[in-house]
Amino acid sequence: MFSKSADPTAAPASRPASGAPASRSVLGSDLRITGEITSAGTVEVYGEVDGNLSADVLTVGQDGRISGSVSAQTVEVKGRLDGKVQSGSFTMRATSQVTAEVVYSTLVIESGAQIEGRFARPKV
Repeated sequence: MFSKSADPTAAPASRPASGAPASRSVLGSDLRITGEITSAGTVEVYGEVDGNLSADVLTVGQDGRISGSVSAQTVEVKGRLDGKVQSGSFTMRATSQVTAEVVYSTLVIESGAQIEGRFARPKV
């Protein structure tokens, strides 16, 4: 019925072990970030990022914008992306506007996507 409360001077709980599922970070439409973002999980961008972004999975929402270098295993763009991209799987949806140098292993481009730049597969 009653339990002892946690010790307020105790250290905070540690992060999940490396076997735990990766986290999901959402950057809202009212957010503008200038700098570097690094995540071992999923990052969804609905606002603006000016700088470098590194994640396992990256989604740029329809109103999202990234200007800088991107490195992610999976990239899906519905908004705007300007810069350089290093990706395993790169997907451009119909609403996307990409002006970039993209290195990819798998590429999907929907009808209506706007593209300007250079696309290349990594040399094996």
